[in-house]
Amino acid sequence: MAISKQQKEELVEQYKKWVAESDGLVLTHYHGLSVKDISDLRREIRETGGEFHIIKNTLAKLAFEESGREWKEGVFNGPTALGISYQNPSGLAKVIKDFSREFGTIEIKSGYLAERLVTVEEIIALAELPSMEEIRAKLLRTIGAPASKLARVLAEPGRQLAAVLKSYSEKEPAV
Repeated sequence: MAISKQQKEELVEQYKKWVAESDGLVLTHYHGLSVKDISDLRREIRETGGEFHIIKNTLAKLAFEESGREWKEGVFNGPTALGISYQNPSGLAKVIKDFSREFGTIEIKSGYLAERLVTVEEIIALAELPSMEEIRAKLLRTIGAPASKLARVLAEPGRQLAAVLKSYSEKEPAV
């Protein structure tokens, strides 16, 4: 079904908006996905604060040109979908990579981290990074470790004194 010129212009504007507002983009080639598979993938990506949309190649190419973004040759060939991250690019990359590994029906073509074009290898490396929650937990453990060690060191003389007093109290009185 053909779409009107006005609808095409609206799509280009939508694509440009996604490109401008995102902090990470992943362009993928998809094939053999059922509606349920796409819905599941979209739900997982939404949980990371992103979106996943099937795009029209010609219009996406035009939107990227108008946004001043370059792309790898051949990235806008075949069925193309766009993963968009607004706050967690590593989470987006991780969900797409895991989905690709599990179903084998999505192939990462290219992407952007902020405004920098990144390779497939860089996207996979980004997917291997720990999540923000994991990083925060490690940071809190690191910050809290000296305080807990200091508390143990300060409590040790009192514990030793209590142990000595206890051992004296448990001794049999000399007759």
